[in-house]
Amino acid sequence: MNAKEQKPLTVLQVKAKMEFWCAFQDRSHFETRLKLKSFFLKDSEIEFIIAELISANFLNEERFACSYARGKFRIKKWGKHKILSGLREHRVSDFCIKKALKEIDAEDYIKVLASILIAKNISLKEKNIHLKKIKLTRFALSRGYEQDLIQDCLKDIVN
Repeated sequence: MNAKEQKPLTVLQVKAKMEFWCAFQDRSHFETRLKLKSFFLKDSEIEFIIAELISANFLNEERFACSYARGKFRIKKWGKHKILSGLREHRVSDFCIKKALKEIDAEDYIKVLASILIAKNISLKEKNIHLKKIKLTRFALSRGYEQDLIQDCLKDIVN
């Protein structure tokens, strides 16, 4: 049988696939809805599956937001602004976003910012201190860090 001849999946088969998919990694409600739409299900079937996934705790928006924030901070070293933007793209509620951002320890946050600025400073070949500060600031802003924290860190790094 080729792909065109395959029978469409039943709601229970799709639900089983989604349980596996959600168990593999925390997912947002938004991305789960998009995945379910790819199975060409009716809206009522999609809502039924989402309700089942939530009740079985395969889908939890708060857990997703917290793991997303932790992962993007620890692994990709993103700042709070970029994490906030990513969570908004996933259409996570403001309550869950606030809770997720609180999971980032303030001391660790500053240490990570300082470490990425130090690493970037070493890699820059710029001799002019003013231009070097501008480049470092732009770099840290693109990573989602706050302007005031960047300026505080730069005082210690670039002399």
